[in-house]
Amino acid sequence: MTNPLLTESYDYHLPDGLIATHPIHPREHARLLVYNRADRSITHTRFDALLTFLPENCSILFNDTKVIKARLYGHKSSGGAIELLINRPLDAYAINVYIKGRVKEGTLLNFEGNLSARVIALSDDGSRTVNFFQGESLIRFEELLPILDTIGHIPLPPYLGREDDSDDEREYQSVFAAHEGAVAAPTASLHFSDALFESVCASHPHAFVTLHVGSGTFKPVEADVITDHPMHSEYFEIRDSAQMLIQSSSPLLCIGTTSTRTVEYHVRTQQTQGEANLFLHPGNPPLRVNHLLTNFHLPKSTLLMLVASFVGLEETHRIYQEAIDEKYRFFSYGDAMLIL
Repeated sequence: MTNPLLTESYDYHLPDGLIATHPIHPREHARLLVYNRADRSITHTRFDALLTFLPENCSILFNDTKVIKARLYGHKSSGGAIELLINRPLDAYAINVYIKGRVKEGTLLNFEGNLSARVIALSDDGSRTVNFFQGESLIRFEELLPILDTIGHIPLPPYLGREDDSDDEREYQSVFAAHEGAVAAPTASLHFSDALFESVCASHPHAFVTLHVGSGTFKPVEADVITDHPMHSEYFEIRDSAQMLIQSSSPLLCIGTTSTRTVEYHVRTQQTQGEANLFLHPGNPPLRVNHLLTNFHLPKSTLLMLVASFVGLEETHRIYQEAIDEKYRFFSYGDAMLIL
């Protein structure tokens, strides 16, 4: 029997051809694997049949974060090309980023639109802290956002192996995205068309949480024992309507791992705003969330371990192997799984 605390237990082989490099059109035509924990049954269907499988009495929580154009291409004052990926603001002016290209403290980076960034700190984890300037003026993060919308690029996950295009501006965003700040999409949300979203909301009590997904969501677990992994933190907010559903006796379905982490962090801490860094795995299972809608995740990732916190390690492998055998599409633009 594999050990659920060992990182190697979460490895699996995925044929390259099953990585979804582009979105499917229309988005609700993605496939849906429905797993019922009561009898361990697996049903194969399509996402637009979701309402058929949702428990009638469950409440639903969505993550309404909005992906920003967080990738910038520019050059150092010395002329060397660089690529910068915004991760998260540390305060109004200090922004945590990742930079491809050698930099040191004080390095000035130049971009289009008279935008520049100065490196003010180097971190052991490989990230950098920068201040952004418009011309000579230091600017706040909220002032940076409209500039990014003009000159930035959609921060597609690295495993897609391609540059973003105009299609991604629409497809790598949920139809209910509202609050800017994520640098990765809450991918389970990408399957909802406007019509399907409205139908689900009309038939079930629902509310929104916000968790600004950071690039740490793609970081593999490198520690041999999963509990030694330093879990990344992400900004979250839970408003009153979501709190009411969480505190109710209704079974709760979370749309995505991000809303799941947000709810479970709140249940453990009672915080409604701040930084969440909860790591769900078989040794730390959910306390409040009953059902999960999610995509298929990378080997040895914290997201795969979160799935195992719902169904166990062995069943996770069985489900994933069946999805591979049935040629489901994997990762951000891939197909979905509903855990009942």
